[in-house]
Amino acid sequence: MNSHQRKYLRGLAHHLKPAVLIGKSGITPEVLQTTEAALDAHELIKIKFIDHKEDKKGLTEAICRETSAQQAGIIGHTAILYRASRKPLKQKIKLPAPTR
Repeated sequence: MNSHQRKYLRGLAHHLKPAVLIGKSGITPEVLQTTEAALDAHELIKIKFIDHKEDKKGLTEAICRETSAQQAGIIGHTAILYRASRKPLKQKIKLPAPTR
């Protein structure tokens, strides 16, 4: 995903409320399960870090690895993740074509 596409996704995510909250326990199986379900339902989600704010980049990378999602950005203590629907007919978000 290039910077133009990430910017597009950040714009779409502006009005979204966080779908997942990361608290004291960090990344648990329940957090990963909730993230998977949210990505399946919405393709684009926000994750808010309540605790572990100093390690939000590392945690976001780990969540992306576990869920096969892509990071569109981190704004403050909120990460924006994107994963296209696995079913092409259910894809809601059409990414702009890559630019040079």
